[in-house]
Amino acid sequence: MFSIDQSPLANILGFLALASYIATLLPTTLRIVFPQTKETGIPQLLLKHRRNIGIIAFFLALGHGFLMVQKRNFDFFDIKTFWIYFQGVSTFIIFTLLSITSNNWSVKKLKKNWKQLHKLTYPAMVILIWHISDKMSGHWTYLTPISLFAISIITVLFIIRFWIEHQNKQQKNATKVAKAELAERSTSTARLK
Repeated sequence: MFSIDQSPLANILGFLALASYIATLLPTTLRIVFPQTKETGIPQLLLKHRRNIGIIAFFLALGHGFLMVQKRNFDFFDIKTFWIYFQGVSTFIIFTLLSITSNNWSVKKLKKNWKQLHKLTYPAMVILIWHISDKMSGHWTYLTPISLFAISIITVLFIIRFWIEHQNKQQKNATKVAKAELAERSTSTARLK
């Protein structure tokens, strides 16, 4: 039978980490998928505080992980531990890399690599869906369906965003090619005269 457990502090911290993480993904996604949200000022506000929100997400995830390690008495010398908790550990590693490099110094030092590194946030979305559904199966709390719904929605919105960006890029390239061909034709026509 399906029952809903009360949320322990570790789950609450995990949920808050997820909510903070989603808040870091919203500005660009809202701007591209729902352009009318620009007028509300919400994307700009979130964008202005994105780094700080990301750091908060990291520390909440750290607290979540710490409490889970304490609760479950992990054996860090057993390879099975890392296999069982692969999703949580990999997401935490991604969050760690992102939080360490969320500063102006890292942006200057890493240059183009900074943007590539921060694209790790996208696989983290999928890993989080896996993490929540796998670790909470059989003992859902009231936060579990909310978490799964929220991360699934932001993932779908990201896929829509990615598709829109891809379409815009293709359209821009097609326009550029058409202009180049038009310029070439006009140059060829001018030479023939």
